[in-house]
Amino acid sequence: MRLRLLLLLAVCGAAAGAAARTLSLRGRWRIRSGNGSLELPGDVPGCVHTALLQQNLIQDPYYRFNDLSYRWISLDNWTYSKEFKIPFDISKWQKVNLIFEGVDTVTKVLLNDVTIGETDNMFKRYSFDVTNVVRDVNSIELRFQSPVLYAAQQSKAHTRYEVPPDCPPLVQKGECHVNFIRKEQCSFGWDWGPSFPTQGIWKDVRVEAYNLCQLNYFTFSPIYDARAQEWNLEIESSFDVVSSKPVYGHVMVALPKLQTQQTQGIELQPGERVVELFVKINKNISVETWWPHGHGNQTGYNMTILFELDGGLSIEKSAKVYFRTVELIEEPIKGSPGLSFYFKINGLPIFLKGSNWIPADSFQDRVTSDLLRLLLQSAVDANMNTLRVWGGGVYEQDEFYELCDELGIMVWQDFMFACALYPAGQGFLDSVRAEVAYQARRLKSHPSIITWSGNNENEAALMMNWYGIHISDLPTYINDYVTLYVKNIREIVLTADKTRPFITSSPTNGAESVAEGWVSHNPYDKHFGDVHFYDYISDCWNWKIFPKARFVSEYGYQSWPSFSTLEKISSEEDWSCGSRFSLHRQHHADGNTEMLLQAGLHFKLPQSKDPLRSFKDTIYLTQVMQAQCVKTQTEFYRRSRSQVVHGEGHTMGALYWQLNDIWQAPSWASLEYGGKWKMLHYFARHFFAPLLPVGFENQDVFFIYGVSDLRSECNVTLTVRLHAWSSLEPLCSRRTRRLVMKAGKATLLYKEPVPRLLKTCGTCTRQRCVVSFHLSAAGQLLSPTNYHFLSSLKEAVGLHKAHITKEHRSRQV
Repeated sequence: MRLRLLLLLAVCGAAAGAAARTLSLRGRWRIRSGNGSLELPGDVPGCVHTALLQQNLIQDPYYRFNDLSYRWISLDNWTYSKEFKIPFDISKWQKVNLIFEGVDTVTKVLLNDVTIGETDNMFKRYSFDVTNVVRDVNSIELRFQSPVLYAAQQSKAHTRYEVPPDCPPLVQKGECHVNFIRKEQCSFGWDWGPSFPTQGIWKDVRVEAYNLCQLNYFTFSPIYDARAQEWNLEIESSFDVVSSKPVYGHVMVALPKLQTQQTQGIELQPGERVVELFVKINKNISVETWWPHGHGNQTGYNMTILFELDGGLSIEKSAKVYFRTVELIEEPIKGSPGLSFYFKINGLPIFLKGSNWIPADSFQDRVTSDLLRLLLQSAVDANMNTLRVWGGGVYEQDEFYELCDELGIMVWQDFMFACALYPAGQGFLDSVRAEVAYQARRLKSHPSIITWSGNNENEAALMMNWYGIHISDLPTYINDYVTLYVKNIREIVLTADKTRPFITSSPTNGAESVAEGWVSHNPYDKHFGDVHFYDYISDCWNWKIFPKARFVSEYGYQSWPSFSTLEKISSEEDWSCGSRFSLHRQHHADGNTEMLLQAGLHFKLPQSKDPLRSFKDTIYLTQVMQAQCVKTQTEFYRRSRSQVVHGEGHTMGALYWQLNDIWQAPSWASLEYGGKWKMLHYFARHFFAPLLPVGFENQDVFFIYGVSDLRSECNVTLTVRLHAWSSLEPLCSRRTRRLVMKAGKATLLYKEPVPRLLKTCGTCTRQRCVVSFHLSAAGQLLSPTNYHFLSSLKEAVGLHKAHITKEHRSRQV
């Protein structure tokens, strides 16, 4: 959660009671191109692209082919500058720091023409001591180096061996060597996004002046003592003590609703000092735990922490504290080789259902609070309980995690490494260590984060040899992998945070990968860990093509966004399936062909000779195809939670790729750029429902399983109906006796050969009829109405052309 300073940042100094001072440098700066030909105002936080757009010097970067036209922006070396006055007497302060919460990315920082430091990591917080440089009137300058050119230089300097991949596939129209710069990896291009390697000061910047001492950071972790059956709080506070003598005082921690208050004395020696507090929560008060969406409330408790130290120093912090436990369970499963892979929250096994989160825009200053809430609320509205923050984007802003805490969205948090091998030189490792320490400290107090993951797909990339590494060189790359993710990232995370698990990669075989030396010979083994699965050629209506794995953290199908979304960033000549624009916007090789191939298996493809009509019909059809494919796959995973078939099953997670879009283009997303729901998202609201009947066929027999995410068993009645396509009125209907659905299980409710089902319903054939089914109790609907197609829809008999009208009515207020 964002920690808010309630009273005084610090009160200390030469004069008792003199408050530490802070000057924000947010707002208007000057931006200059490398050769000085362009100079313009720009906002901080912000980036060069948005500054150019605000001054009407460029069009919308997302318009048509501007991702290529504006490549020059990323290749230039820009400079940010600002003059500012210190509104207090700077001579009265022992220490003055210049603090950047985020710089994107490679800069030399000058204050009053003196170089005070450099930056090379987008994900770190930088603090520079400017005590001997700062004046009453100051000039600050950040000289940026092109991230594209910097990455190329770093790669070229790594002469001992190559660190692949050099460049993304040509279809992605991206830049090279992104693995050599600690920057948002997808900003160099991806298969669903453009290449916009931004430059700018993307987070807050400020001057801080203080005497005696300053609180650098404050973080905490709730810890449950199972033996004593009590909750405790571990609190860590870091101080910069500039006094030449020790600073004494006491600290008081209070959680009023839990009737908990604790005071203890502290002594701060000169230098960087960490104060660790252990607070016992009152055992006589019942603590309400934080639960994921659909499983309980997201109860939090207000906490204040007050430091009262020498010289009248008084520092008060406020935070929201949530209590919950999380365990990753990897243990033998009866009737199956391998190990389980599932999460327990507060001791309860929970099926993780949701999607994968990518950056909501290429330009982070356009990601507003309203947009975050819109996207995250849409996830909850679709009955999701989990999002995986994917490792090729950014560690999201504080508000993202605050909203997840509030909404009950569990977060699988990747570290920002994706689809590449990475260097393991000491300079790179030092930068990563500082990055990971900072992010772990910043994020660990959020109950929503349930696991850390070292990277996205890099174990698979290495061991499945995506980059054609010679077998004799493999030990070198394995050593680099273990050095980076195990000996550095894992070590730092587990030292900083003992409250949640850490896995080295996704996908991974989990404990089996560890046993094999941290990399498994087959990271996609369905008997261990999590898997990623994509198959665009096989028939997605055939559930037998999907992996009956322990946990599926990526899967999906592409579709086009709606025409209304594309229309805003294209022109009339672009509105056809074969246009240059349609080909340019598709960054996945053969993606447009694969969408039509998959759609053509069960739907009649658009036949209109009007290019615009055909384009709109194709857009619609790809969304129908995507929704039905992901529905079939997700329902397979949900009904596999209680099954072990031929040694496979016990699936306890389904996170489809991907939730949101970074721009307007064909992608795997269920939410278009800006938040509009695709058909898939409407389907997700049903296939992620807490109670769901799932139908499928196997060897001409129709089965219905009841899937429950509820915490208690329930009695239900299953209604099965056959409808004719010609009317959609039920031709026949049958209801079961009262059935028991066990809590957190998938239960077989119905089984009947399809020929017998059709025979009992008049003139029904596979082509003429469709099956619907739902769960109810006491006449009340408990689940969405689901359906099962008995044939491909292009073979359906009796379908009528739809005549749909819509009417807008204005409402007087």
